[in-house]
Amino acid sequence: MTSFISDSESESVDNIFKGNNYSQVHLKIEKNKIVLILPSVEEKIKGNDDWSILWYDLKCRLNAIVPSWQPNTKVDLIAGDRLLDGRQLQTIAEALLEVKLNLSCVSTSRRQTAVAAAIAGYSVLQKSPQDSLITTKESNITEEPLYLSTTLRSGTEIRHPGNIIVVGDLNPGATLIAGGDILIWGCLRGVASAGSFGNRKSIVMALKMNATQLRIADLVARTPEQQPEEFEAEVAYITATGIRIAKALNFFKSHSFSEESDSWTD
Repeated sequence: MTSFISDSESESVDNIFKGNNYSQVHLKIEKNKIVLILPSVEEKIKGNDDWSILWYDLKCRLNAIVPSWQPNTKVDLIAGDRLLDGRQLQTIAEALLEVKLNLSCVSTSRRQTAVAAAIAGYSVLQKSPQDSLITTKESNITEEPLYLSTTLRSGTEIRHPGNIIVVGDLNPGATLIAGGDILIWGCLRGVASAGSFGNRKSIVMALKMNATQLRIADLVARTPEQQPEEFEAEVAYITATGIRIAKALNFFKSHSFSEESDSWTD
């Protein structure tokens, strides 16, 4: 059974450096994981916002803790508005591995950080710059698309409040959750959830549609078990009778969205 430090012990972790001006990195225990919170770029560390100082703070905090967790306990990194590249994410992951922690998910409001984390193989939760996901049906209109040029492997989960565009494959066991559309320039074999805030106008499009599960707004479907001999780009969309899949070629010429029925029509 996995063992975690108690709430009182968790509180003492954040008080280890009480009074130390370097201490702005926080560790919290939440259920079966550990949450690592980095300071906002607006927060100054000793009057400076330097990566090396942040790195020093993280190392001190990790080294000061007596581990009371099982090896490979998952860590969610809350990066917020801090811009992190692949090298910095790798450095954080290596520091966590030294104390037998496993970086699993990165939460960020920066697209560049989200892309770097996805390419590195971590699950990603991209929030809006206001530090909260917009929950209106029209949220995908204002959010910039998340563009990923990589194949997403099993265990990876990407969440984004707008559209998601992937140049690569979505492997079985990988999940995309978008407030808007999902466009995959490759093979869709994992789980794709579009219109996650209830936008029934959202679509899922892929060069090869072989999804484990398709979700659009409040509806769920699976691709047919019997696959065609030749694949071509297809689009999944909501009709009055549920989710349907059609050829992507000329889709927007032959289909239109009806606000009255809140679904697509031929």
